[in-house]
Amino acid sequence: MHFFQSCPICGRSLRIRVTLLGKRVFCRHCGGGFSARDGASTTEATGAMTPDASLSREVAEPSLAERVDHLLARASLVLAQSAAGGSWPPDGSGPGE
Repeated sequence: MHFFQSCPICGRSLRIRVTLLGKRVFCRHCGGGFSARDGASTTEATGAMTPDASLSREVAEPSLAERVDHLLARASLVLAQSAAGGSWPPDGSGPGE
């Protein structure tokens, strides 16, 4: 089974296996790492987000400038790893699908 979550870095919608819930996953598009969370599990029966969930969503979403800075830093790291013959991601875990 899978669920969909947007990458907090590039905004792309990703299909993630439910077995990866709560674990660190990586976006297949930008390489950004984040914790896999199913947004549906934070909603009540009415479909409204709980106050804690809406607050954490507001805090967790970086601005466009922050996302660009993060992607540029990530690209520099990947290029340095590649030049040194390293693998990506550095911890050996692959992207979640």
